[in-house]
Amino acid sequence: MPPSRRELLSVSALPFLQTQSKRPNVLLLITDDQGYGDLSLHGNPHLRTPNLDSIASAGAQFTQFQVCPVCSPTRSSLMTGRYNYRTGVVDTYLGRSMMYPDEVTMAEYLASAGYRTGIFGKWHLGDCYPLRAIDQGFQEAVICKGGGVGQPSDPPGNSYFDPILHRNGVEKKYTGYCTDIFFNEAMDFISKHQREPWFCYLPTNAPHDPLEISDDYVQPFRGKGLDEATAKTYGMVANIDKNVNRLLLRLRELNLEQDTILIYMTDNGPQRDRFNAGMRGRKGTVYQGGIRVPLFVRYPRLVKPGVKIDRAAAHIDVLPTILDLCSIARKSSQPAMDGRSLAPLLRGDTGSWTDRTLFTQWHRGDEPELFRDCAARTQQYKLIDGAELYDLTADPSEKSNLAASLPAVAARLRRETEAWFKDVSSTRGYAPPRIRIGTPQETMTILTRQDWRGAQASWDATGFGGWEVEFAAKARYELRCRMPAMPMAGRATLDVGATTLHLPIAAGATEVRFSNVELPSGPTSIYASLSDGKRIWGPHYVDVRKL
Repeated sequence: MPPSRRELLSVSALPFLQTQSKRPNVLLLITDDQGYGDLSLHGNPHLRTPNLDSIASAGAQFTQFQVCPVCSPTRSSLMTGRYNYRTGVVDTYLGRSMMYPDEVTMAEYLASAGYRTGIFGKWHLGDCYPLRAIDQGFQEAVICKGGGVGQPSDPPGNSYFDPILHRNGVEKKYTGYCTDIFFNEAMDFISKHQREPWFCYLPTNAPHDPLEISDDYVQPFRGKGLDEATAKTYGMVANIDKNVNRLLLRLRELNLEQDTILIYMTDNGPQRDRFNAGMRGRKGTVYQGGIRVPLFVRYPRLVKPGVKIDRAAAHIDVLPTILDLCSIARKSSQPAMDGRSLAPLLRGDTGSWTDRTLFTQWHRGDEPELFRDCAARTQQYKLIDGAELYDLTADPSEKSNLAASLPAVAARLRRETEAWFKDVSSTRGYAPPRIRIGTPQETMTILTRQDWRGAQASWDATGFGGWEVEFAAKARYELRCRMPAMPMAGRATLDVGATTLHLPIAAGATEVRFSNVELPSGPTSIYASLSDGKRIWGPHYVDVRKL
């Protein structure tokens, strides 16, 4: 029998119904060390960013959005909706930028709801198993290791031009400029998965140092009389803005604009003094210039264009907002979040929004210290280090310390900071997560100066440190130490738990191998050192392979 008219209507309407019921796509763009003032929308007198600005004009602009003062802490909170101290992330290097693998990430939430997930850019929450992006919910990944191209996690001599990146855990040499490559990969991912819900995380490593960019982008800013560092930074931002235009055009070509939640933000304030919209401080400080950054949200199905939202919000709010907009419920067994969904504000419901206190803290070192480089803010007031109180409504530049004239407000925020610090510190303490070695997921583990620890650990040529690891199985391993050419003959020493081994090194050698070393399973530490009889220092890399 031929199909009835009712059946024909049902079949012909099916693609439309599937499109309407499909969860929105999520595109999260975060740039590195781009400050609040590095946008023409925010009054920069030298830099034009029409495409980044257009995300705000086509959606909502949060004008009081804050993050942490540096990279990894912001990124861990962004991925989990939790304060970074709960996740194991304390700093940006020396083993303190690694996030515990039991944290549930944005990618894991979305993947479990049927999303295709991809990351293209900077992860900065762990380079080795089980801490990598591909271990934390991302099904496709093209990333730089560590905190960015050219840092100690990278192969020697890596550059923003024609970089060696990691595609799904495997090193690959690319042709072109890193930011262009990351946008190309993101657009390919979106095109490939256009007919299913996708989450694309696009965290550029620009305009972070080293300031490498084609001279064509720099020369216009030199011509304005700007110093070289600012000219190069603005050139890198101009390149990002050009790539954003390509990305927006691709979404339009694929007819995905209406169904895509597009979020743009940055990870902290500018890394150097330059135009910053009159705010005090920069990257590394908890003054507004270090932690207030842009947050733009474009979602045509929900958000009216040109909306400005002045409610205080933070990095911890991004994940719960995305889950809310995508109708993804959290399970009671999953970790509690510190953030709250901003979806009511995006829908225009400001009347029911209640004030709260947001916290941020960062300083160098293995563990945080109460009232050191920390800030607690409400919608109106902000307390810094338990001692400086500012009225952000009347004094956004933080010039007038009101702690003496408003002692009750200062005391209340001080008590709240103490309670917050005790709470986040009790989550898991501050022992760092361990790198697991000898697993099927990573056949060779490369230990670098990014993650080593100890009193002498550093990125300097004279640095010496060790790694907290866990061997998955009792087995025999090969450990290869790689370093710049030895200036003279010397000795290499390997300490793994109770095992100590020595090997001679010839002058000019660039590696030494400890072969067929039997090691037990379980947690331990690895220290590898080089000596010429006068001094001791560490190799640049230790490659560990299960035999």
